[in-house]
Amino acid sequence: MLSVEGLCVDFKHFSLRDISLNVGTGEYFVLVGPTGSGKTVLLETVAGLNTIKKGKIYFSGKDITSLEPEKRHISMVYQDSALFPHLSVAENITFGLRIKREKNIRINDRLAAVASMLKVKHLLSRRPAKLSGGEKQKVALARSLILDPELLLLDEPLSALDPESRENLQRELRRINQELGVTIIHVTHDCDEVQSLANRAGVMGEGRIHQIGTPEQILRKPISEFVAKFTMMRNIFPGTLKGNIFYSGTTAIIGAENKEGAEHACIRPEDVMISSEPVLSATNSFAGLITDIENKGTFVYIFVDIPPVICCQVPRHNYYQMRLCKGKNVYVSFRPDEVHVF
Repeated sequence: MLSVEGLCVDFKHFSLRDISLNVGTGEYFVLVGPTGSGKTVLLETVAGLNTIKKGKIYFSGKDITSLEPEKRHISMVYQDSALFPHLSVAENITFGLRIKREKNIRINDRLAAVASMLKVKHLLSRRPAKLSGGEKQKVALARSLILDPELLLLDEPLSALDPESRENLQRELRRINQELGVTIIHVTHDCDEVQSLANRAGVMGEGRIHQIGTPEQILRKPISEFVAKFTMMRNIFPGTLKGNIFYSGTTAIIGAENKEGAEHACIRPEDVMISSEPVLSATNSFAGLITDIENKGTFVYIFVDIPPVICCQVPRHNYYQMRLCKGKNVYVSFRPDEVHVF
């Protein structure tokens, strides 16, 4: 469907460098990375809004590198929805079709279809000022979908929404992707959206893509310290790998991988179990002292000095049941297959 090959784009203070990316037909691809990493620039370049210094963009087998934006069959939805304040919801949604001078009967048919799909029929006569954030984003989506795009580009569409609206719109996006089969590239800085939405994902930083893979690969098997830190791996230890044993200082961690040249081991905090007694059946079990606690509401991060200091994610009820507190001696354990080295 979409193939980006060796793409380079230069601005005065920022550049995209050697971006290569393939997105399949009907795929939901999430591009995640910190603010300023170049995610929006990449989307706008695919849409035809930026000048390319080097590289090629192919869409459905056709070279569109120099093709005008309006001829690419690509729609883009920005974070702020960018609705026309003086137009009604219906007029906003149908704006693109009217610019194309489509017949009224087709415009009305398409409006009815997308309004029904996104459940915005009751909003059609309103102005944007009378809409909630979630409603505005639904209208912006409807305005894009009414054009029957082959590729839908979403630039942080959920970031300005409250938690309930965010979850509702996530469900709508999944449904749109599954029911219409439209290919979606979704930009975000929130790793939760990778798990919730993506078939595959890419991690972007400093103008380049660091890793592409399934959500499982991105979140649990990072290939670099940058990816591990961004995906909140939290437990990232420098050291030396010998066979399948990783040595971090005086602590020997048994893993399941023998990866030549690996200099880091990492473990997700939710994969670390904490207990008051040693787990005799555990391959990796270490005594340690609780040095810090971070209460996150539904769960608690417990930091235990083995050494090194390892972070454990504990359900709130377990935290209270075990009476965990700073200065308490505990044990941490985890399986070898939960240790990833890079």
